[in-house]
Amino acid sequence: MFGIGDRFNTVVQRLLNLLYPHVCFHCTLPITGAATALPFCASCWGGVRLLSGPHCPVCAIPFPSGSALSHSPDHRCGECRDAPPPFTQAITPFAYEGALAEAIQRFKYRRQTTLALPLATLLLECLDPVSFDQIAAVPLHPSRLRAREFNQSLLIARQVALRLKKPLLIDLMERTRETPPQVGLSKKERDENVRRAFRIINPAPIQGKRVLLLDDVYTTGATLKEGAKTLLKSGAEAVVVAAVARML
Repeated sequence: MFGIGDRFNTVVQRLLNLLYPHVCFHCTLPITGAATALPFCASCWGGVRLLSGPHCPVCAIPFPSGSALSHSPDHRCGECRDAPPPFTQAITPFAYEGALAEAIQRFKYRRQTTLALPLATLLLECLDPVSFDQIAAVPLHPSRLRAREFNQSLLIARQVALRLKKPLLIDLMERTRETPPQVGLSKKERDENVRRAFRIINPAPIQGKRVLLLDDVYTTGATLKEGAKTLLKSGAEAVVVAAVARML
């Protein structure tokens, strides 16, 4: 469904053989044989879950089974039917768990920024380049950016933009206030938490353009929805959102 097959695995294997020592980041055992899609042994990588089953065509939330589609004439989930999101499509190919969650945490919190390229590579085969004109990343609040010293979403977006030869809008949007974590909040609380949390610095480049808005993890969707809404209000024609992994 996402086109992640032998060709994709071969490209990633060659890339990672050059970038990483053959030691699994997760279990620390030596990696033997062909490299996996991240610096993990085959056993740990085998626990990474591709969300390839039936899902909402808009927000990409997985359905429990194919029978759920029979209850939705347009195959949308209940939330997208009742309150359509501002983005046209969400792309979240993997579950945020196991070895992949470990990689993302190391990337963000242990400053292993070389993981930006393999994480971006996981997204590349899932994206349709003709569906967007430009790429932007979800911004961090300045205080969080100072503490972390880099925006993990921007590092991933830069790698995607380079390989797709698409413009990357680095100073397009800013986060105007710090927001608490979304996990554990109700839908109403999540929406209120991020309401008016973003501001477009220079709207000129996005006028009439289709923007791909990237984040590292799709947690509740509220942040990406608010970002998409801000882009549309500032003149973007349409917004597609994407994240490497989805918290379920």
